[in-house]
Amino acid sequence: MNTATGAQAGEAQATSAALKPTAALVLGSDYRALAAVRSLGRRGVPVHVIASGNDRLASFSRYTRATFHWPDGERDRLELLERLARADGETWMLLPSHDELAAFVSQHHQRLAQLFALTTPPWEIFRLTYDKRGTYELAQSVGVDCPATFYPRNRSEVEQLELTFPVILKPAAKPEDNLLTLAKAWRLDDRDELLRRYDEACAFMSPDLLMIQELIPGGGTAQLSYAALAESGEVLHSLVARRTRQYPADFGRASTFVETIEDPGLEEPSRRVLEAARFSGLVELEYKIDEQSGRTLLLDMNPRVWGWQSLCTRAGVDFPWLLWLHLRDEDVPRAEATPGVRWVRLSTDLPTAIAEIVRRRLSLRSYLASLRPPHDSAIFARDDLKPALVELPMLMGTLIRRLVSREGV
Repeated sequence: MNTATGAQAGEAQATSAALKPTAALVLGSDYRALAAVRSLGRRGVPVHVIASGNDRLASFSRYTRATFHWPDGERDRLELLERLARADGETWMLLPSHDELAAFVSQHHQRLAQLFALTTPPWEIFRLTYDKRGTYELAQSVGVDCPATFYPRNRSEVEQLELTFPVILKPAAKPEDNLLTLAKAWRLDDRDELLRRYDEACAFMSPDLLMIQELIPGGGTAQLSYAALAESGEVLHSLVARRTRQYPADFGRASTFVETIEDPGLEEPSRRVLEAARFSGLVELEYKIDEQSGRTLLLDMNPRVWGWQSLCTRAGVDFPWLLWLHLRDEDVPRAEATPGVRWVRLSTDLPTAIAEIVRRRLSLRSYLASLRPPHDSAIFARDDLKPALVELPMLMGTLIRRLVSREGV
């Protein structure tokens, strides 16, 4: 794929910033995309969706005016975007909702910036958040703590590592779905298991993308996120949340229960990282508190809309709408997050909670108390019912496909 040089990236970013959007094109169609569609559609913004993968929830929203299919080939994808950019007489804000979709836009930033109001930074900036190797190097350069991480180049180097078990094996980036990227990480309790799973991972992804990392103990109360809208590293709006439950419970692919909190301690390190990256757009920084040492460790950066973003809207910081106003150079209202606002995706939170109750890591009383109103639902909305009606059949189809392909659930 094409990447831009520093000068080209700056020029493309300036061109994109000069385009004031009149409509929004959401790239992706899962529940993250659904939240963005609703945020903008409720404000009267014309929204189209490019559906990708098997999760098409956003396509069923009443606020989605048209849906297009994301092709397989790179050339076809660019042709689709260029064709849509020239249609309907609109200037489109292009808003990706998935890591790989955002990476595609970033890698073609110079070309797409001539046609769209982009919300994704050029590759030289984006890669620092997309690839955990770059993320950890960036964080450590500004004094932000990260888990101890090793980057072996081959099996021999894995054998020679001095490790304290358990550890985790995880990908530095996720260019495609496979057993490891879908699981997010594998826990490994001894050297033999590490070597066996390392060999397994090398069969479907490059060893250059594999990392071995210390396992940070602690449950949901130790999982925190700092969400922000930034411009060239300056934070314009932010919010802090606790990711209390996730699915799967140990290394969640997605949060299932989240609540806004006050934690001023995350503000300063997060701002340092974003300023060092000169990041522009929406981003979520995931942290975990090591309950044994008290360290707050940066785990991930998600440089696109995140799963629980509709919580932010309910809490008073409507990130997609604020981004829209910012791109249009309109007056942006002051936005302060209300602590104690809760968000749940019941279809994935319920099985997560049942498993935690069986393990005696969560009481039934505590679980029921966490669901007391008011809270924001990831899918259900009184003014937009159809996505909730199709979610369960869609999840069952995904489950069956993964079981048949042995990708795991």
